[in-house]
Amino acid sequence: YGGGVVGRYSDHAERFPAVTHFHTIRVNQPSAKYYTTKFLGDLCDLWDFRGSGLTNMHGATGDLVFLGTTTPQLEEIYWTLTHDLDTDLGVSGGNLRTPACCLGESRCEWACYDTQDVCHTLTQEYQDELHRPAFPYKFKFKFDGCPNGCVASIARSDFSVIGTWKGDIKIDQDAVKGYVSGEFAPNGGAHSGRDWGKFDIEAEVIDLCPTGCM
Repeated sequence: YGGGVVGRYSDHAERFPAVTHFHTIRVNQPSAKYYTTKFLGDLCDLWDFRGSGLTNMHGATGDLVFLGTTTPQLEEIYWTLTHDLDTDLGVSGGNLRTPACCLGESRCEWACYDTQDVCHTLTQEYQDELHRPAFPYKFKFKFDGCPNGCVASIARSDFSVIGTWKGDIKIDQDAVKGYVSGEFAPNGGAHSGRDWGKFDIEAEVIDLCPTGCM
């Protein structure tokens, strides 16, 4: 199973027979970690049945981590994951790790490119390196949609991709006037139902520009 299993064995199996084996399993997360409650429930049912029931959602790499199972259960677990739950193996150890990304354009107004598409594409491109360890070290891709760095790509990866503006910042002055006049709901309507006072474009827009360019 390549990098998908972290083999763990007790040095004192005679004293602690219940943890003679306590392998860790990694499960590949979908781009930006979107799940249905049914899928999460199916994963938990599988792990209650085949493993210890202990999970880590998510590890620092991004994978779903199942903590504690025995060697005879490995084939059964991966058959269920790949054939019944239609998901893939994760990666650990000295290996190319599972790529991870932020929410990107699916939910974030700051995203400068489609992080989910890039993450998914490179995951498919490097399946061989993910499943069959070929490196003498670990190597991580992470994709931040903008300099806010929600997946901390610089600090937590070797190949960091960060979205940024291309060309000069463009300001739609008509849209700004409409926003100030109340034509558009501030913060997407999050402030509705409460009087927040007069709109202050300097404090609420210009002073919040991270580079000061506005």
